[in-house]
Amino acid sequence: MSDQPYQGGPYEGYDPYGQQQHQAAPQAWPGQSQAGYDQYADAYPQQGYDQQHTQQWQGQTWETQTHGHVQAAETSYLPPQEPYAPQAPAPQPPQPQQPEPAPEAEAATAYGPATLAGNSRVTDAQRARLEGRSPIIEPGMQPALLTAVLGLLLAVTASIASYALVVPLVMLQAVTAAGWFRLNGMWPARQGIALAFLGGLTADAAVLAAGRDHAPAAILGPLGVWVLLSLVLQLRSHASPDERMYGLMATVASSSLAVLATGYLAAQPHAVSVGAAAVAVAVLARALPLPTPASVVVSLLAASGAGIAVGGMTGFGTKGAALGAAAAICALIGHRVASYDYPSRFVHFTAGVALPLSAAAPVVWVLGRALG
Repeated sequence: MSDQPYQGGPYEGYDPYGQQQHQAAPQAWPGQSQAGYDQYADAYPQQGYDQQHTQQWQGQTWETQTHGHVQAAETSYLPPQEPYAPQAPAPQPPQPQQPEPAPEAEAATAYGPATLAGNSRVTDAQRARLEGRSPIIEPGMQPALLTAVLGLLLAVTASIASYALVVPLVMLQAVTAAGWFRLNGMWPARQGIALAFLGGLTADAAVLAAGRDHAPAAILGPLGVWVLLSLVLQLRSHASPDERMYGLMATVASSSLAVLATGYLAAQPHAVSVGAAAVAVAVLARALPLPTPASVVVSLLAASGAGIAVGGMTGFGTKGAALGAAAAICALIGHRVASYDYPSRFVHFTAGVALPLSAAAPVVWVLGRALG
């Protein structure tokens, strides 16, 4: 390619749009004389270009692809540029590979406790079912001892006075409300627990004010009101519809258990002594290291014997055997519920302690009045 400036006339190449007559006057090339440029100005008189405003390129320019210094004359033709492709990094010396985690370790990270907020991980109970194991874990001897202590307090204070019975009864209602919510995986649930506990206290006050003769209305009235309050509480919630329905069921069930526990206060004192003592003995027998069928039979027999013994001391007589067995059946159902779905230690020391006694309260109240 020659380094001499271009001296020819106007470019007459192919013009597909027929607009060559409107082509702008070319600019001067670097090193081109002013006379050569005047030829272009004379060749385009209709454009009216002002030479004073015509930009002239001097010296070097930049090539936009390679960012290198090139001469202006060399820019008339550029070879096609290959697209930039990142080079692969140089091979590094081989490093020792980390051992892959065992399938058991990966499975352990995929499980976790269920939450009301929508935890998508698999719960421990679901994992147990997938592995062919039972999700039932019984509370054990320590919660059974606490249940026995609370049952004996109910049995002793019932024979003293109604106001003395209120003290262990309020403890039972508080532990029932907290344990039920935790058993259902809802924690913290302060509003629901407080509402259920307040329902139990309201029923206690109503029975004390109305007397045992009017106990059905004093218990069923607060129970119906607290169902409506539970509904209102969930309607004010900003959670999803499924979570609100789940919370409604838990709140209603917890409130019902707390209110129905007032049956100990509404029942005859001798029936309370027999039923609470039978529950205490039944739960202790159920915690013994025996096969489940044998443990259930031993529990029922022990509860019947306790009913007869306490019935003889209180004047309830041999009818205490039937009341003790019935109370023991309800207590074992509550014990089973507290053992369901891989409960935590907190569940065992709340629901595991309270549910056997709370579940037996309606039977002690109704059957005690029928037999007494």
